[in-house]
Amino acid sequence: MPKLTMQPTTTETTLGELFSKFIAFKKIKNLSEESIIFYEKCYRFFSTYYPANQPCSGITKDVCLGYIAYLQANHSLKDVTLNTYLRGVRALVYYGMELGYISRFKVELIKAEKEVKETYTDEELNNLLKKPSVKNCEFSEYKMWVFSSYLLATGNRISSALHIKIGDLDFHNGTVQVNKNKNRKAQIIPMSNALSSVLKEYLIYRKGETSDYLFCDKFGAKPDRRTYQEMLAKYNNARGILKQSAHLYRHTFAKKWILNGGDIFRLQKILGHSDLSMVKEYVNMFGNDIAIDFNKYNPLDNMECINSKEKIRLN
Repeated sequence: MPKLTMQPTTTETTLGELFSKFIAFKKIKNLSEESIIFYEKCYRFFSTYYPANQPCSGITKDVCLGYIAYLQANHSLKDVTLNTYLRGVRALVYYGMELGYISRFKVELIKAEKEVKETYTDEELNNLLKKPSVKNCEFSEYKMWVFSSYLLATGNRISSALHIKIGDLDFHNGTVQVNKNKNRKAQIIPMSNALSSVLKEYLIYRKGETSDYLFCDKFGAKPDRRTYQEMLAKYNNARGILKQSAHLYRHTFAKKWILNGGDIFRLQKILGHSDLSMVKEYVNMFGNDIAIDFNKYNPLDNMECINSKEKIRLN
């Protein structure tokens, strides 16, 4: 599917001008930096098909369907990823409708099966969370061990974890104040006993003031997300783990919480989701894992009367 080619016009609001207004509006709404980057990426993809200098009034349902066909023909995208890009464009198009620049229509997503999110296995977690020798290891390795432990124990996104300051840790009440969230809402989450012990020891070596970042760069300043992702990848590789994403700890936290019988309402609050939709997706994604030991915990299978060894005499 080729991209659209049109003659430029200056008499109407163009796609590029609409996007500038859209981003300005989102920034006024205090949207997170990650979300702004997401919309910029979606716009770049869309503008390779529908040129930025074209009037946004020309965006119709057929244009959006053509864009889907264009992505399918020219980019090796999974259906779930394609829908992600389409959601970003849909938000922009709907904003144009609200301003009266685009005639109203419904932007339909394609049908796509939800993929089971990748997580760390128990064996991988044992390798990653085996404590290094404090006397013999480099501090960077020790810090990554603490960082990995923190991610698994809280389910925080990496951006949230890197904004935690020492003063956000309340060891007395066993809580962590998370001030950086995707929805821009601060939250207080529980600090597990194991994490409390890890962080108390870490701070003996880390030292620092309450206003300092818990996980900082080598100069003690605000940490860089990409740097920590690279450090985590290096740490994982050194322990023989090919998976490298920090976000896998978040998925693993959700999976373990569900399999261990944790309720989804508390999971929603801990993960910082505004509603239960994403949490329900986790339940569906890990459905096969929920079947593990099903007979062991199933109430019917544990009834003595059902498990009677007495045999029926067949005629």
